[in-house]
Formats: sequence, C-alpha cells, structure tokens
Amino acid sequence: MLIINANIKTMEDEDFPKGYIAVLDGKIQSVGPMEEAPSSDGEVYDAHGMTLYPGFIDAHSHLGMWEDGLGFEGDDGNEETDPITPQLRAIDAINPLDRTFGEAVAGGVTTVLTGPGSANPIGGQWAAIKTKGRRVDDIILKEPIGMKFALGENPKSIYNDKNQAPNTRMAIAALIREQLKKAQRYLEDLERMEEDEDCDEPEYDIKCEALLPVLKREQKAFFHAHRADDIFTAIRISKEFDLDMVLCHCTEGHLIADLLREEGYGIITGPILGDRSKPELKNLEVSGLAQLSKAGIRAGLCTDHPETPIQFLPLCAGVAVGAGLSYEEALKAITIYPARIVGIDDRVGSVKVGKDADFVLYDGDPLSPYHHPKQVFINGQKCL
Repeated sequence: MLIINANIKTMEDEDFPKGYIAVLDGKIQSVGPMEEAPSSDGEVYDAHGMTLYPGFIDAHSHLGMWEDGLGFEGDDGNEETDPITPQLRAIDAINPLDRTFGEAVAGGVTTVLTGPGSANPIGGQWAAIKTKGRRVDDIILKEPIGMKFALGENPKSIYNDKNQAPNTRMAIAALIREQLKKAQRYLEDLERMEEDEDCDEPEYDIKCEALLPVLKREQKAFFHAHRADDIFTAIRISKEFDLDMVLCHCTEGHLIADLLREEGYGIITGPILGDRSKPELKNLEVSGLAQLSKAGIRAGLCTDHPETPIQFLPLCAGVAVGAGLSYEEALKAITIYPARIVGIDDRVGSVKVGKDADFVLYDGDPLSPYHHPKQVFINGQKCL
C-alpha cells in the first residue's frame, strides 16, 4: 500500500503538507514528501485534498464490555459480588461484534483501552485493542496492559446498597492496601522459593498472581478518581507500593493542577460531554483539560464509552478547543499523549516509521461535528 498526495500530520517533529506513506505488512515502512515517494507495485491510495492523522486513541473506555441496546444480558463490565476482583480479564468480556466497534471506526478511533468499570476498588485487568476485527484475540495490542482500581462514590454506592464493605473512602483504600500487601508477600514467597530449594511454593492465589506484574511495574495501575481527595489517595497508595500509576478521569485535576504537575503522573481526563450526574462531579468543567495544559500537563482525553459514545472522541477534543485548549494540543490529546501515557507509543499515536499503519483521512476539520473520516486504515487495511 502506498498513500500519496496527503497533507500528513504526524504528531511528531515534522509534518508533510504534500506527502506519502509506504505501508508494508501493516507497518509504516517510510514517510516523507511526495518528491521522495517510492514506486509501488501494490495498491496506491490517492489522498489528494485530504489530511491524514494518526488513528485516534481512547485510553479509557468500556467498549465491548457493555453491549449496545442490551440490559443485564450484555452488561459484563462489573462483577458486583466481590469488591476485590483483580483476577478478571477484560478479554473474557469484550464482544468485538458489538455495533459500537463499527461506530468507533467510523469516528476515526482505531485503538482503545477497555476493561472493567468502577464498581470495585480493584476491578480487573484492562486491555489495549484495535477496533476492527471479529475475534478479540486478533485485535489485541497489549493485554493485560494494566489493573483497574476505583476510588470514591462508585464503590461506596454499590456496596452500601449491599450492606457490606466498603461503605467509606477509608474502607476502599484499606481493601486496596490489604490486597496489594497480600500480593507483595505472595511475591516474596515466590522469590524465596526460587532462592532456597527448601522453601515450599506458596499455595496458588489467582488474585495475587494477577497483581504481580502491577507490583513489578510491568503493567499500569489505572486509578478511577474524580475528586481531588481521591486523586491524592491514588497518589498516596501508588507511592506506598511503587506503582506505575495513571489517573483516570481526574475531574477536579484543574483545581490542583500545580500539585499534579509536581507529582508527574500520567492523566487521562474526561468525559467532558456528560452531565454532573453525581456529587463528585460537581466541579466538572469543560475547560478542565485546557487548564491542565496551561499548567504544563500533557493529558489524554477519553469518552469513558458508553458514558459518551466512542465515535464522539474527536468532537470532545473540539469542545475542549472551544473551552481554551489549543488545536494542536487537542489533536495530541487523542493521539500521541494517551499513547505515551499508557505505554503503547512504540506502536501507535503518531505517523512514524516502524509504527502500526493506523490512519484517518479527512477532507475537513476532524474536530468538527460536520466532518467525518473519508477513510480509516487499521494495520494498513482500509476499514470504510
């Protein structure tokens, strides 16, 4: 595949107003100005009059976990029978044949992070996947990519209704600490067994096993936190256990932006098109991402699908521009920034040699409600 005559926005250091991209085996083989374009015996796609962007990335969604138009039958996002469920794997719930995958592609969203919701203090393992395919095993980019933790009102409300712990923020934090400490000791027992042949192997514990890569910083710790106090609890726990943490939602982040900049943790903020549906969202501001940006924080933007339907991710970025975010920063908030924050920027997030050939082509403004992709490529394959 050779794409020619495109206005290429790379999200890297150099753009190509009239450029080409050569694709081989689903990867970007070369990119540059048209005068350097190679000859091709394969398919040539003439993108004259169109602008090419990296495929958009939604780094916090529940795509495929809550199926469109279904109730209990398609609700596989929260296991509300136990507040501590790190052993759950998103890939065992994701249905890539759900119609919202097609809507994601039609909206230019080519990569998502998806997984369990925020009912449980520890919810389970998330996955980074592409949005085109019929079998989840065939669309995995990285799995598991991290563990979902949740603070604040969601776990409180779920388990208050069940008359069991956690009913308070104290109990949420305590349950998380307890399970992380168990996993730490489990890891120590495994290491001791490897060093000393006289030590017995610890009894298999599926919850602890799931947390080992998180404790080793091989996977991210994704903390759902809206309120400032919950954000600081996430930071406190992450420091205690040396977790590679990403703050998700961070709704009151603009109120503590200077402190967050000093801490340096990755942030995926949003959604910004929903209402203030619960008390902890009372300080939700559409300008939140712009305020974080002005403070020097390079955050990603998410839909939290199905909270906001995933095809509206670029529209959310446009709304953020209207609230004070620069246009270039808005594009980066749905491409390279989330890729870097969650650790998949070696594969996606920008147009660069060696990365996956995921592109969206527009003949208008991608952040406008009036324009839609003319073509979407995932792994070098046309999807529209």
